[in-house]
Amino acid sequence: MDAYIIIAIILAVVGIIGSVVPGLAGPPFSWIALLLLRFSDKADPVSTTALVVSAVAVVIVTVIDYILPPKMTSRMGGHKAASVGATIGLFAGMFLAPIGMIGGSLIGAFLGEFLVENRGVWASFKASIGTFLGFIITTVLKLVVAGVLFFMVLKFSF
Repeated sequence: MDAYIIIAIILAVVGIIGSVVPGLAGPPFSWIALLLLRFSDKADPVSTTALVVSAVAVVIVTVIDYILPPKMTSRMGGHKAASVGATIGLFAGMFLAPIGMIGGSLIGAFLGEFLVENRGVWASFKASIGTFLGFIITTVLKLVVAGVLFFMVLKFSF
């Protein structure tokens, strides 16, 4: 097996993991894995069309990942404190993944709104739901793109 193929498979796995773990850009890692296969002598050649289409998908999902969670939070009446609280809760809950990540995100967003913004229980809960929905939607989108790229890497590798 060629070194490019081994590194590409490792990057594709990191891409899947990075789609769930905050702070790790999953889909771009998966795309780099596909790009590496373009240079491998032993893998099937990856077409330019496949690279361009997958790059566009990765860019779109990455942009959505930065835009959607804050939009969902503000749409549900939340403030920046809910987003910051959700991120802190997400990191704290990583040790009990996936339940801890989901619960940490919800609790962190709630506490951010409730304690920092001095909002009521219902308003804080509503903001935490918006933050959580933004997180879930973007995580699913990233997993789909990284998963498709992972299977493309496997297809072109063997």
